[in-house]
Amino acid sequence: MNAPPQPIALPANQPSQFYRGGAAIAELRGATTDTAYGPEDWVASTTTRFGSETEGLTRLPDGRWLRDAVRADPLGWLGARHVESFADSTALLVKLLDAGQRLPVHFHPDDDFARGHFDSHVGKAEAWIVVGTRSADATVYTGFRGTTSRDVIAQWVREQDAPAMLSALNAVPVRPGDTVHIPAGLPHAIGEGVFVVELQQPTDFSLTLEWRDFLADPDTAHLGLGFDTALDALDTSGWDRERLSTLIRHTGEEPGHTVDLLAEGARPFFRADQLCPDPALALDASFAVLVVLEGEGTLSTERGGRQPLRRGDTLVVPYAAGQLELSGPLTVIRCRPPRPAS
Repeated sequence: MNAPPQPIALPANQPSQFYRGGAAIAELRGATTDTAYGPEDWVASTTTRFGSETEGLTRLPDGRWLRDAVRADPLGWLGARHVESFADSTALLVKLLDAGQRLPVHFHPDDDFARGHFDSHVGKAEAWIVVGTRSADATVYTGFRGTTSRDVIAQWVREQDAPAMLSALNAVPVRPGDTVHIPAGLPHAIGEGVFVVELQQPTDFSLTLEWRDFLADPDTAHLGLGFDTALDALDTSGWDRERLSTLIRHTGEEPGHTVDLLAEGARPFFRADQLCPDPALALDASFAVLVVLEGEGTLSTERGGRQPLRRGDTLVVPYAAGQLELSGPLTVIRCRPPRPAS
C-alpha cells in the first residue's frame, strides 16, 4: 500500500511512565487528562518502549501501526535519499514531554554501545526544545561540572546518593525558546515544570543512575546489563561553561520566518526549526513531524490537499506529500531526521 500523499493529524499517544506530568500536554492539545502519569506524548512513533512489542507505537487513522506502514512503502514515506542512508527507519522519535516532577539523573548509550549490548544500529542522542515552563527558576541538569571518578559515581549509585549526583551536574536555567542538545553518554535530568518538544534517535535505551523513588528495582535502571557494564557508556568528563555553551541555544528572540533551533552538534542526529509563516511559507518535500504551538492556519500540498491546523495539533508528513505551503498566523515546530548523505 502506498503512503498517503497527505499529512496526517495524530491523536495523543501517551504510554505509561514512572514519573508525574501531562497537564501541559493536555492544555496544549485542549484536552483533559485523567492520569498524573501521562507525561510523554510519543508523536509519529515507530519506536516501542524497551521490552515491549507495541507500547509506544503510533497507530494511524486507518488502523495500521505507522511502523508497519513505513516498512510497507519506505520510498513513499521517507524518500529515496533517506532510504539509501537509513533504510526503512524514520531515524527519528519525537515526544512532547511535560515534567510534573524532576526526572532522575540518567544517560543514554551511543551507537557503538547500543550495537554491542542491545543489537541496535543506533543509540540515543536527544535534544530538548523548551516550549513552556511553570516557574521563573525552571532548570535542567546536564553534564558533570568537573571530571568525575568512575569509582565515585559507582559509590553514588550503590548508596543512591541523589543529592550528590544532582549537585555534580551543571544546573542550567531555561525559558521558552531555549534548546539543549544531549549527546549520548551525557548525564542529565529535566527539572520540574519544564515542558519540551524532544527529538531523539528512535530507541528507548535509558540507563538510570538515580533509580530509588523512581523505578521498581536496579535491574530496570541498568536494563539488565549491570551497573559495571552500563557505566562504560557514561561520559564522566567535565563540562565547563565554554564547553556547555556548544550544546545550548537561546532562540526565543531570534527573528525570521524559519529559525534553526538546535546546536550544530545535533545535526548528525536530527533537525528542528521553528516556522512562522507571514503570510505563507514554502516547505520542501520531506518526512517530518509537525507540532503546532500557537495560532490557526492551513497546510497545503502540491497535489491540492488542504489540512487545517490549530494550536495543539501534531502531524506526520510523508515524503510523498511533496512540496508544502504553510499559511496563517502560526508557530510550528518542524522536526526532521538527519539530512541523508549526499
